[in-house]
Amino acid sequence: MDFPLGRQNFDQEINQPDSQIDLAKAALYIAQEEYPNLEIDAYLNALDVMAAEVEERLPVERYPLRTIQCLNQYLYDDLGYTGNTSDYYDPRNSFLNEVIDRRTGIPITLSLIYLEIARRLDFPMVGIGMPGHFLIRPEFQNVGIFIDAFNRGEILFEQDCEERLTQVYGEPMQLQPTFIEPVSHRQFLARMLTNLKHIYLNRQDLPRVLAVVERILLLFPDAPRELRDRGLLYYQLGYGSKAFQDLEIYLAMLPNAEDAEIIRRLLERLSREA
Repeated sequence: MDFPLGRQNFDQEINQPDSQIDLAKAALYIAQEEYPNLEIDAYLNALDVMAAEVEERLPVERYPLRTIQCLNQYLYDDLGYTGNTSDYYDPRNSFLNEVIDRRTGIPITLSLIYLEIARRLDFPMVGIGMPGHFLIRPEFQNVGIFIDAFNRGEILFEQDCEERLTQVYGEPMQLQPTFIEPVSHRQFLARMLTNLKHIYLNRQDLPRVLAVVERILLLFPDAPRELRDRGLLYYQLGYGSKAFQDLEIYLAMLPNAEDAEIIRRLLERLSREA
């Protein structure tokens, strides 16, 4: 199968040690599959320019809170970046080029811009994959704060994170240590793609859902539920033999899964139709 250029570039970028993956490039390669004529270098240069303009504003003593203040003022006051609350599930919110052009996005893509500018300033920050709401955190010992890039760079403490979780889920939630652990670059990209997956599923755009799942599996080839979902998508799109292969692997990996019996019946049907 001939994959589009964006897929090939994405695969090449992630095929290296996790810490060496360039998140901005990988995110732009995700977008390149939707926008084949995307000029990658132009958007990387835009991030360079943003970082250079923040650099000019920074004081000689780069205290973490002062750096965050400068970043916030530049991104949200001067450039007007904002969380897209009016159309949160617009797929453009998940494409880095669109977020840069439109200056609006969802928590993870706005966090990506924040992280990329900070990286260019040698200001270490990490992504925090909190359920329902992605955050970032300065990577300094005992800093103890989180940044909400979706809400104008608001500074949060752990109690605030717990309150944010309660807002997201509509019921009291207790903050677990795993909720505020840093994510790897592959996990970051998988979360971006998972957002797109749900958007396209809700629109019943199965070819695009399949394209997203295939890229998640490039990141995590042994993810059983993604293999299952790809198999089900293959089945719905009429690729019976490919569906059988993925679903068989899924059952071998999780023979006692909640949906195992349903998948077995589907495999029997596929065998009869083969």
